[in-house]
Amino acid sequence: MMILDLTVTPTAIGPIALHALDGALVGVTLDGSTSADSGVARHLTRHLGAFTTRSHADAAGAATRLARYFGGDWSALHEQSVALHGTEFQLQIWNALRLIPAGTTWTYSQLAARIGRPTAVRAAGAANGANPVSLFMPCHRVIAADGTLWGYGGGLPRKAWLLRHEGATGVVNLAQGALPLT
Repeated sequence: MMILDLTVTPTAIGPIALHALDGALVGVTLDGSTSADSGVARHLTRHLGAFTTRSHADAAGAATRLARYFGGDWSALHEQSVALHGTEFQLQIWNALRLIPAGTTWTYSQLAARIGRPTAVRAAGAANGANPVSLFMPCHRVIAADGTLWGYGGGLPRKAWLLRHEGATGVVNLAQGALPLT
């Protein structure tokens, strides 16, 4: 059975669970869940097979990079080694997410167009929502065409908080229901 390194680290938006394999991040849960029933655990089982976890102080260095990110170092997450497992289309979408600079947003249409599939807006949204390493592949930077927040596995208040933290502007409901900046 495969063994993944697991770190649950406290952050400004609550505990985050980080799963790593061979020095690369393979899964993130924004609620700190380590349950085998979580979407990330199901994704990892589907692509990697049965696994167990062992506690690690800083799986793949991801906890250190998260601390830097929450401290204002926007480049920290981009430096993280990740191992993505999904369909070819999902991989294209997830890799395109890293092209969105901190403090800016793209629409789902822009994301689809970026990979050369401008009519695949819904599929781009679904792939964005299936991102197993959120934050590190910044799916929170994708918003609806009208500038509103739309869909986020970590919840819209958390998405709003992250965009505010990065200094994003032009998002219609950025402050509504956002987590406090404490």
